[in-house]
Amino acid sequence: MKVKFEIVIIEYIPKLLAMMGKFNAIYDYPFNAIITEQNLTEFLGNASLGRLWLIYAKSKPIGYFVLTFGFSFEYGGRDAFIDELFIEEDFRQRGVGKKTMKFVLSEAKRLHIKAVHLEVEKHNKKGHQLYIKSGFMSTYRELLTNCLIE
Repeated sequence: MKVKFEIVIIEYIPKLLAMMGKFNAIYDYPFNAIITEQNLTEFLGNASLGRLWLIYAKSKPIGYFVLTFGFSFEYGGRDAFIDELFIEEDFRQRGVGKKTMKFVLSEAKRLHIKAVHLEVEKHNKKGHQLYIKSGFMSTYRELLTNCLIE
């Protein structure tokens, strides 16, 4: 299947919000469209925060991914986190994920990223396999989070 990637601009927010709602519903994550729209506007207005792409097949958006930027002394500079990756259910298990990961890593290299990190739900076996095949590995550490918003 032929896949195309397009950097998201502000005008794409309505398309993106619908997909983000679906992504959050899969895992029962809380989703507030108003706050998400504000976050998207801030993110898209500041290239130093990262990049966001829509994934297209057959000339229609079928998913998206978000690459957020950080900095790591351990990895020698700028690193990135795949904050979200979503592919519509009808397009899963058809090579889209593999092509997307190849594109993500290619773009990360182009952006001089030293390391790319991601999280995967323990029960998401197919996602885990995709990430391992794409060169990701466990660091045998545990990601801990302190959520500072109330």
